[in-house]
Amino acid sequence: MILIDPPDVPARGRLWSHLASDTSYDELHAFVRSLGIPARGFDRDHYDVPAELYEAAVAAGAVPVRSRELVAALLAAGLRRRKPG
Repeated sequence: MILIDPPDVPARGRLWSHLASDTSYDELHAFVRSLGIPARGFDRDHYDVPAELYEAAVAAGAVPVRSRELVAALLAAGLRRRKPG
C-alpha cells in the first residue's frame, strides 16, 4: 500500500509530504513514476512530495495517514532506513 502524510514539513520555501510503501521499494518507485515525480525526491525510504502534488497522489491511490503512522508502517514492513550517525 502507498501511504502519504500531510504536507506539513517546510523546506526550500514549500511544504512537503512523505510518500512511502509498506510493501516494497519497487511498488513505491512505480507509483511515483506514474505521477511524474523525479527520482531525486527519493530519500532513503520515502519520497519527498511537494504540497501541490498531495491531492494528485491521493487521487492516484495513496492513502493519507499521519506521519507517525507512516513511520510505523515502514518499521513494521522492515523498510525503514534511518539516517546514518
